[in-house]
Amino acid sequence: MEDMWVLSNRSLQASGVSALDLNSCNSASLSANPWDSLENPGPTEYAATRAHDILSTFNLLVTRRILEIMVTATNLEGLRKRGNDWKMTDVTELRGYLGLLPLAGVHRSRNEALESLWHEESGRAIFRGTMLLKRFHALSRVLQFDDHETRGAKRASDKLPAIREVWDAWVRELPRLYNPGPDVTVDEQLVPFRGRCSFRQYMPSKPARYGLKSWVACDAGSSYAWNMQVYTGKSVSGEPERNQGARVVMDLTKRLRGHRNVTCNNFFTSYELARRLLHDRDLTVVGTMRKNKPELPHALLYTKGRAVFSSSLAFTPTVTLVSYVPKRNRNVVLLSTLHTGDASTAAKPDIILHYNSTRGGVDNLDKLVGTYSCRRKTARWPLALFHNILDVSAYNAFVLWRELRPEWLCGKLNRRRAFLEQLGRVLVTPLIERRSRLPRTQVSAALVKAVAARSCEPRSGAGVRRVRQDQRGDEEEDEEDKNDEQDDEEEAAPRAPRVPSKRKRCQLCPKKKDRDTQRVRWLPEIRLREVHTALLRGLRETVASRLARRFELRLCLYAAHKKKQPATSTFQCNKGPGDPRDTSRHEASSERQKCH
Repeated sequence: MEDMWVLSNRSLQASGVSALDLNSCNSASLSANPWDSLENPGPTEYAATRAHDILSTFNLLVTRRILEIMVTATNLEGLRKRGNDWKMTDVTELRGYLGLLPLAGVHRSRNEALESLWHEESGRAIFRGTMLLKRFHALSRVLQFDDHETRGAKRASDKLPAIREVWDAWVRELPRLYNPGPDVTVDEQLVPFRGRCSFRQYMPSKPARYGLKSWVACDAGSSYAWNMQVYTGKSVSGEPERNQGARVVMDLTKRLRGHRNVTCNNFFTSYELARRLLHDRDLTVVGTMRKNKPELPHALLYTKGRAVFSSSLAFTPTVTLVSYVPKRNRNVVLLSTLHTGDASTAAKPDIILHYNSTRGGVDNLDKLVGTYSCRRKTARWPLALFHNILDVSAYNAFVLWRELRPEWLCGKLNRRRAFLEQLGRVLVTPLIERRSRLPRTQVSAALVKAVAARSCEPRSGAGVRRVRQDQRGDEEEDEEDKNDEQDDEEEAAPRAPRVPSKRKRCQLCPKKKDRDTQRVRWLPEIRLREVHTALLRGLRETVASRLARRFELRLCLYAAHKKKQPATSTFQCNKGPGDPRDTSRHEASSERQKCH
């Protein structure tokens, strides 16, 4: 294969470069404009006719079909785990749950405890106004994306059955809404996750290092995620995959047509991939290459004695290779089917300049998504993957809305933050309007009243249904309404400020060891560790005898009170029987005999 390359050695200086005579290059590719037949980049007509507001733009990505799948699977899991105690959820409540996640991401509270977000004083009103913290925890525990009973049969042929249906339905909508520009970037993305998963990856070059890897094809200019694919490790048969990088690029660009360029790193780039894309799909490739590729000529790999900033080129009628020396005795090799010549006037060839300007599409997507991520700590990998779906969907919706409404907050630097905040509010608004009880705190109650007042549905009074005290005994009210009535009564009563309890140590452990303790139900003044439960039986006998003595003294006190005798003599029984100061122990003993 080395015989097919036409080699050319040249040194590029910053002052200028002479043009290169390429007789072996395809002259037709130099004269024609590769972007003449390119579709209009940006939102498609399908998206433009359906994106009327921020909520409808987001619903184009997270469709109602996806929400219905999640509602059905979540209710099945809730009934399986909690039985009749599970309260059935619906699309409105699920949207409210999903709306709270980007709101937490806007405030950068993904590592903040949920109790802090729902706190009465330091929390945020919209969280308490949307749903109870207990309900949010319940939905997070049972949130599912498939039927757990049928997952085992699908696992024999697929490693992603827990979220496969939702993932495929979501990925199908990505290329339907946006036409990428002339440059598309293909790279890998790592979703942070450290739980148990058979295809969890370790990538030391990524900030998270451990997580779920996915292949992403996105627009190089806007970083719109156009296609994605989850990497699930080896196949079910266990056989290793050959030419995986070329296979991934071919899969991600399957629906990509027109004269576009694909930029990728040395994991994907190969001469065979460049030939297939150009011949089958009319797509060009620009990317770095690994130096162990057999198709590379040895003259490009030789660096000894080469000047810094010099480049050596090799050509075929359709492919160009460049070996650039950025430092002494070091070089980088790039392949391009977009550039058939190099007339650069700078110190670097045009191939390298083009690669540097288009390689960061996926990296920019990771940076933007991580800024206001809605990820929450979880030990379930399907939920971690779904959080990434929400993050990418929110960013893609922002790109669509920004290009469809360029006048929206024009010139503002916080457009994406404002978009996420408005998106979270419109998602939780229907659930707030449906609330039948006001929250306890005044700020959250005022928020619920304001949302109900802006609602188109007629509301009476303050905008929410209040239950009177005489309805507490009504048999038609369900158990949840009764609990809410009790909450309203507690809200009306003055609440004492909460004082954090001081953590106490185990009374049987050394003082240097701060052990978790539990309160003994029949002995509230003593706290012990669980490992000391074996000592509770003997301790209980001792305490029981002491309590019996106290009861005996109370009987003596009651008998003395009936006889109108002074009660001081009975209290002297607390002293030891041999105490010389006890002058009335004989009287106390006689009184005890009378009581018996």
